[in-house]
Amino acid sequence: METFIAAKKVLKNPLFEQVRERTLTSLHANMIDVPIREIIDGLNHFSYCFTLQCCYGYFLYQGQDDPHNCLPLPDDTIFEKVEYRLAYIAFCIEDNVEGRALLTALKELVSVSSYIQFGSAQWFWDFQVNSYVLQVMPDTFKTQDRVLVDYDESRNIENARNTFFKALKNILN
Repeated sequence: METFIAAKKVLKNPLFEQVRERTLTSLHANMIDVPIREIIDGLNHFSYCFTLQCCYGYFLYQGQDDPHNCLPLPDDTIFEKVEYRLAYIAFCIEDNVEGRALLTALKELVSVSSYIQFGSAQWFWDFQVNSYVLQVMPDTFKTQDRVLVDYDESRNIENARNTFFKALKNILN
């Protein structure tokens, strides 16, 4: 599935507050991967932002087929191929001074690693304007939500993912 397109321009959305309230009311902690719950809570704390979906980014390999595996890659075993499932946060921003400032800060996360992209996803935008995506994926696969890579590349992705979430947490603090 293709998930990533260039970021769209922020638009006025008079229904932002209503949609934000409805979305956050339906959000439950068990819907969020444990390693990023604090980050998602931080984004949703801002009155000018709310999250739509997120994923910590999963690695599946021989002997590890849990589709929601949040464990680090093992150091003691090298696998020929590892399936990586996209780490991302999809969020909506209000078109106001605070929202645009947060958007600017989030866009700058791409400087942390060449594996981080900022953009939009058309299918999010179709139901919620001003929705954006931050994701961790090798650039050559940025329009995909999963990829099969060799073990060394999976380690690079894991390092980028961990660095991304740490940098995002720093922005929120």
